[in-house]
Amino acid sequence: MENNQRLKDMADVLDVTSAFLSAVENGKKLMPATWYKKLKMKYNLDNDSIEELKQYAMESQKSISLNIENVTDEKKELAVVFARSFEKMDKETSRKILRLLSNKRGKET
Repeated sequence: MENNQRLKDMADVLDVTSAFLSAVENGKKLMPATWYKKLKMKYNLDNDSIEELKQYAMESQKSISLNIENVTDEKKELAVVFARSFEKMDKETSRKILRLLSNKRGKET
């Protein structure tokens, strides 16, 4: 671990068990969003370091959960169709979808 800190010490900072922290480190559990603020404050991390940490956390995820409880039937269908075709999707199609969704997100902010 960086900063010569034991797993137990970092778990204490994050208010979790060592076992849970280890599971997050090994990609078996998702990193809670509340950790970014705690880590930033405790270790005096700058915004670039936090963004890098978020990127690493995202890349280590093995699965993603999507809450479709309060969305339209059309959006539910979209989520299901996307999930079914995701693994077999070719690079060009995934690039087009990523570009489309990234452009939409940029216009909404």
